[in-house]
Amino acid sequence: MGLSLKGLSKAYSNPQKDLSMEVLHSLDLVVETGAFVSLIGPSGCGKSTICNLLAGIEVPDAGEILLDGKAIHGTLGNVGYMPQKDLLLPWRTLLENVLLGCEILHKNKRKAQVEAKEWLNQFGLSPFADHYPHQLSGGMRQRGALLRTILFGKKTLLLDEPFGALDALTRQEMQRWLLSIWNRTRHTVLLITHDIDEAILLSDKVVVLSQRPARIIHEFKIPFPHPRDPDELLLSSLALDLKRQLLHLLIP
Repeated sequence: MGLSLKGLSKAYSNPQKDLSMEVLHSLDLVVETGAFVSLIGPSGCGKSTICNLLAGIEVPDAGEILLDGKAIHGTLGNVGYMPQKDLLLPWRTLLENVLLGCEILHKNKRKAQVEAKEWLNQFGLSPFADHYPHQLSGGMRQRGALLRTILFGKKTLLLDEPFGALDALTRQEMQRWLLSIWNRTRHTVLLITHDIDEAILLSDKVVVLSQRPARIIHEFKIPFPHPRDPDELLLSSLALDLKRQLLHLLIP
């Protein structure tokens, strides 16, 4: 069934100035189970608000959020949430950081460590398990943050510009790496991004938001099958045409 947003609205008020700012207006969105969907839109259009609502940090003024048919708005812990900053705890090693969710959920410590070490190996991080965050590169930290999110055990992941702070080459490496991980796990993913190439490369569907208050102005179904070759895909005439259409909507 997946994730559904129905008639979602949110406004913020400033009582001191007697002002109200509408951020979302009657937003409808569906992310089917196992799909990879990207949200893209102008800065300040309400993408961060959508993240906060889905994560349960904020409550909508109207509408509802459903996960597999169950209302989840206003409740925490329903989705795995990875913000742009990795937020690794500096006093914990990489292994200890990725086990944080398991500790919160009171999972069997020995089994959790075995699973975490297996994932670290898949993520290419085994040699750095005992390193502290300041000893890791930006890409390694982001891989660790995503692994922590996956080990939290939720099948729906919310990724809020997870590679936005990385340099261009590291970002491309991380996009390819995330694509390979998703091809193995098939989590349901909602990605917030400003990067058009990233959206086209990773997604089954790209949803374009308007200026604030955000509404959906177009949805693009990405026609490329999986697995994908990033170099071949992004240079194809079809991908370039999609990019032109997206740019036209975002920069009219």
